[in-house]
Amino acid sequence: MQGERNPVGSSRRTRPAIPDTGRRTGTEKRGAVVAALMLAMALAALDSTIVSTAVPQIVGDLGGFSVFSWLFSGYLLAVTVSLPVYGKLSDTFGRKPVLIAGAALFLLGSLLCALAWNMGALIAFRIIQGLGGGALQGTVQTLAADLYPLEQRPRIQARLSTVWAVSAVAGPAVGGVLAAYADWRWIFLVNLPVGAVAMWLLARHLHEPQRDSDPSAPRPRIDWAGALAVFACGGVLLTALVQGGVAWPWLSSQSTALFGTGLALVLLVVVIERRAAEPIIPGWVWRRPTIAAVNLALGALGLLMVAPTVFLPTYAQSVLGLAPIAAGFVLSVWTLSWPVSAALSQHVYRRIGFRNTALLGIGTATLILLAFPFLPYPGSAWQPTLLMLLLGGALGLFQLPLIVGVQSTVGWSERGTATASVLFCRQTGQTIGAALFGAVANGVLASRLGGAGDLDSVTRALRAGAAPEATRRAIADAVHAVYFGAAGAAALAFVALLVLAPRRFPVLKEGS
Repeated sequence: MQGERNPVGSSRRTRPAIPDTGRRTGTEKRGAVVAALMLAMALAALDSTIVSTAVPQIVGDLGGFSVFSWLFSGYLLAVTVSLPVYGKLSDTFGRKPVLIAGAALFLLGSLLCALAWNMGALIAFRIIQGLGGGALQGTVQTLAADLYPLEQRPRIQARLSTVWAVSAVAGPAVGGVLAAYADWRWIFLVNLPVGAVAMWLLARHLHEPQRDSDPSAPRPRIDWAGALAVFACGGVLLTALVQGGVAWPWLSSQSTALFGTGLALVLLVVVIERRAAEPIIPGWVWRRPTIAAVNLALGALGLLMVAPTVFLPTYAQSVLGLAPIAAGFVLSVWTLSWPVSAALSQHVYRRIGFRNTALLGIGTATLILLAFPFLPYPGSAWQPTLLMLLLGGALGLFQLPLIVGVQSTVGWSERGTATASVLFCRQTGQTIGAALFGAVANGVLASRLGGAGDLDSVTRALRAGAAPEATRRAIADAVHAVYFGAAGAAALAFVALLVLAPRRFPVLKEGS
């Protein structure tokens, strides 16, 4: 590997050496810890997909159809805004207590969701679940880097990618079976034994290193003001993005008030974090070119992922005329190629480096996304299926080298914060993408159909058999516009890496 194999030169500041978790636990214990991490990741990965299939049963039992979308939006908001907080806490107090506390909070939220008596209570308990889910996503990824040296990190990252892939396919099936043959509450109750096993394995087999500290140094302080400001700022801005154009118009007083409040809170976060001794979001995550470039690139990844995950199933059903199960298969094929490509990416970045491998992946993804609007109308199902298979392979080659690369440029005491920052940017990109591309799709439909409804209402009419061929073409044009936008996001990621990221990532020595 060019550049990444050798440690940074003497010009880089040396950080205190802290023994690696994997080296400390030993090989025989590391397998149990990895199993616990995969179980914990499965809890977070299965959550949205398994719940989505049970929405009709949940609404039929609890009511609240007008607000059921907050079952997903509330969870997403809680996960996103809590990621940087947990990242900083894991660097300050260790991974084990943060991960176990997060898992416990997630399981508490799951239990409360199963006991919910109305839709309002269920949404509130989903937010509690999301606050625990933020710890699961961020801390699992950080521990994965602690457990393995640089040469072996793709192994654990590929396993975690496989967990996400299996969850994307199995989640809807499991959720449907439980909702149809048991009760929707079991969707949340099944988390309890899985989470309990993960917590037991972590408590028994994960032993944090004893970090050397100066007895005269002050005890670490939690930046509670910064944490609350980050929660408030993220919650307000993400609510504005999630609900804008859905619950109220973009130019309404509600949107204006939320965006204005959010911008004011952004300034408040900056002021608080600049004064804090141990800031939740330290400035160095943006001052270091490598991390800043990866943050922007993975934010663009979150943006472009919205195109296939949100709009491709609609395209497959409305334009190609596929049944829901077949439409789901068209989307799910990228979950097969993504982890395989991620696992094999180490053979590429060891030769050409982290940045060049990511550039190869995102450059290929840009071309694939650009190819989608040129598919023949109405076309055959194998055409978008092939593109999705190729897209998964390209994005696996893009994402994993960046995550492994960033984790390898920081020491133990900064790894949680660095990992959380890139995951936070990816989650934020997905939220922005859902709002942005939803507006693009609805705008194209309005221009093609003379303002006759949005994408949701038009596709519902199609499924009822009441829409003409012109409507199908309008939906195809709307989805094509979204894919052009996704290709633009991929191009932005390419430019961010090319301009900002160093050609050779400044990798630290193992154990730093």
